[in-house]
Amino acid sequence: MIENQLKDLQITNLKKVYRNLPTPVLVEEILKRDEGVLAHLGPIVVKSGKYTGRSPKDKYIVKQNPSQQHIWWRKENQEITSEAFDNLYKKTLSYLQQKELFVMDGYAGADSRYRLPIRVISTFAWQSLFTRNMFIRELDPKKLENFEPGFTVIAAPEFKAIPEIDDTRSEVFVVLNFEKKIVLIGGSGYSGEIKKSIFSVMNYLMPLKGIMSMHASANLGKGGDVAIFFGLSGTGKTTLSSDPERFLIGDDEHGWSNDGVFNFEGGCYAKVINLSKDDEPLIYETTRKFGTILENVVVDEKSRRVDLFDDSITENTRASYPINYIPNALKEGVGPHPKNIIMLTYDAFGVLPPVSKLTTQQAMYHFISGYTAKVAGTEAGVEEPTAVFSTCFGAPFMVLPPTVYAKLLGEKIKKHSVNCWLVNTGLNGGPYGVGKRISISHTRAIIRAILNNELNDVDYEILPIFNLHIPKSCPEVPSSILNPRQSWKDKDAYDAQLKKLALAFKKNIESFGFEIDKTIIDAGPQI
Repeated sequence: MIENQLKDLQITNLKKVYRNLPTPVLVEEILKRDEGVLAHLGPIVVKSGKYTGRSPKDKYIVKQNPSQQHIWWRKENQEITSEAFDNLYKKTLSYLQQKELFVMDGYAGADSRYRLPIRVISTFAWQSLFTRNMFIRELDPKKLENFEPGFTVIAAPEFKAIPEIDDTRSEVFVVLNFEKKIVLIGGSGYSGEIKKSIFSVMNYLMPLKGIMSMHASANLGKGGDVAIFFGLSGTGKTTLSSDPERFLIGDDEHGWSNDGVFNFEGGCYAKVINLSKDDEPLIYETTRKFGTILENVVVDEKSRRVDLFDDSITENTRASYPINYIPNALKEGVGPHPKNIIMLTYDAFGVLPPVSKLTTQQAMYHFISGYTAKVAGTEAGVEEPTAVFSTCFGAPFMVLPPTVYAKLLGEKIKKHSVNCWLVNTGLNGGPYGVGKRISISHTRAIIRAILNNELNDVDYEILPIFNLHIPKSCPEVPSSILNPRQSWKDKDAYDAQLKKLALAFKKNIESFGFEIDKTIIDAGPQI
């Protein structure tokens, strides 16, 4: 059957096809092909090559009917013609001839009513293991044998585009074709391209069915309460959702249907630079397990011990592992409707409170804004804190207009009476270079207080301009840091910085090329 399905994709004249290999066999193939090395205690360490992160400027969507009527066309969703796709596809097929291919089948979506059958075809054995780790497996051999994908990813990392001929920006291409149900990836070995391309597909399909798709982690309390954590890279989304006292539903991508929350994935792809055994024990242990892929992590050639603090390859080191490597992960990957939504931000300006309660309209505003900040040293050319806005906390993966996702979020918040919070995991007491990062222990205490309903009956005060509700007290957190203005020595400097950030928010909202409901805009900073 697989031969016929590959022929339907015009993938022919292959040397060999490996399909749905188990983890030990894939590890053997990785080592045999010199794609990686085995590290102390069993994880496989690989290098993604020239590209150690996603290439968002090289993502394209084929512009054709009917999908083009729904797409939010912009810099993250660049158009490419059907003709250009067909030419690039034919060239990729030619490259694949006489190659050994690895095929892995699975699902995106833990809820069987909404899941998408996917197939990933790659020239690298380690990317097949990545797929096995990251997506939901079909455990029934008969169903696996007769598996029919709803979407297929073809990854040929070593095949490079020629921009002048192929209508691409560079040698890298990630092309989504919603009509042919194909994702075509080339020029980059970074495995995050596979993961996020499927997430982009789910962000297209799910909202059209009335299901909210979210770039967020989620966990479940012992009392049955679900918490959702929105946040960009570096804000603590994975860290804070991996709580030993709660059950992990998933660490990155979820759907919210009329029945509750469900994980899109069957694994985790955690950033592991400077990973601490004391601060993040659950994730740390996954880096010491057989079957885990450590991507671009430095390993000593002799001792085979990894150094999680070495960023000489990249600051974006990653670990891919099955979600059941987290001891308290929910096997089913589903939960009821959330009681709390927590939006995480890293504010390098030091002006936002460590925690504030949001109204529904404020939650929609901050969701559309998706604010965090870059600091000096994180990117070339960044010499001072820079405000960054990523729509819906995941702009590169949101293929529909932000108002589609915001409307769904607002409707579900109201229907299920969800409490919404903005939690700053960034600086307090001053801007970058002066202030200090809010300690992880204080942030964890804030999250505990939210989830234990300990902030429901405390007194609140209002943060000017942003109109955020700040609790005057929080268990295990010094009251001196709760109101950020009080933690600054120079109050005038704080006021000026607050206004500066408010203007950045205002400028970002005004940059959208469509009308946002006035009630949402009015819920943002007023200056």
